[in-house]
Amino acid sequence: MHYRYLRFDIWLCLLFALFVSIFPAALAERIFSEKYKGYVEEHTVADGEIGGKAGADVFRAESIEDLETHDAFTVVSPGIEYRNRGAGYYGSQYLYALTLPSGERVAAAINMENVQIEGDYYSGEATLPVGRIVREDLASDETFLGQIEFSEPLSRRDFYIDMMGNGGKASQEDYAGPAIMLVRAVTVLIFFPLFHAIGSKLGIFPPFFVRKKKKPSEWE
Repeated sequence: MHYRYLRFDIWLCLLFALFVSIFPAALAERIFSEKYKGYVEEHTVADGEIGGKAGADVFRAESIEDLETHDAFTVVSPGIEYRNRGAGYYGSQYLYALTLPSGERVAAAINMENVQIEGDYYSGEATLPVGRIVREDLASDETFLGQIEFSEPLSRRDFYIDMMGNGGKASQEDYAGPAIMLVRAVTVLIFFPLFHAIGSKLGIFPPFFVRKKKKPSEWE
């Protein structure tokens, strides 16, 4: 078995390029840190709004009939049952199989940040965020149905509950991480060949590509 090792000059130039990439990455992190503050404000839902915390004045729905006869409502769910009965992506929305107090099951997008737990986390009562009905043909996505109905079928497939609203914030790391990694990668791609070209010109490193000398023709 033959082992191939990168030449020392390649390692050295790569190390220099990685070092240089720290500085634009730090600048990008500072910029995105400021942008993240605005992102958080934009995706923070006020109490009483769709996706926000439900106060005592918000109607407690117990059945599908309750959902369909109220513009806004909340659901009180035992423990963490609301997130353990199946879930899946319907388009860009991650929907959970929510069991209503009546025993009926519906799909719901839930802003976990605004779930209010009373008592023990596992056995207490969870008051879910304020929600509303969104009409959708959930049966049009068979993959989604296979995920969310893995234990029991939904009682209705013609709507889901939006308890997300404008909420659902990514962490600062998830928000800025990909952009910062891209900045570092681009910096390395620029400076790695630049450092090697400078080293080659100064005679410190061998060139990447050596031009083959043209063989003289036998007629010359």
